[in-house]
Amino acid sequence: MKMKLMILTMVCCATVIFTGCINTVDGRVRAGVPMKKDTILGNYPRTVPQVFEAAKVVLARMGTLNAENTINKSLSASVDLHGVFVKVTAEEGNTSTVAVQVRNRYGGANIDMAAQIEKEIALELITPR
Repeated sequence: MKMKLMILTMVCCATVIFTGCINTVDGRVRAGVPMKKDTILGNYPRTVPQVFEAAKVVLARMGTLNAENTINKSLSASVDLHGVFVKVTAEEGNTSTVAVQVRNRYGGANIDMAAQIEKEIALELITPR
């Protein structure tokens, strides 16, 4: 009985130590494993509305678009049971920066999917319409 209690205590302590809160790129707080790289940045010589529309098209094609905030130009989506957060910001001149953050449903980072989504947004921008 003492061994089971000690194992239960160790599991509870490990859970508290290895989980926490993360900040998403759109300014919200979510439960997750901190101190993991989960965000990819991309710079494009396009306007913010062009990059924002390309990001919406890519997220709708790859998964389900959950929320769209047109004030701060951020998107939230679900792709393959992962939470995807995208934010587009204006830089100097006619340049825009897109930040893509991906977390799985347990709070772990998925940097490979973030890189893939960022690449898909770049390809959507150069595809003629």
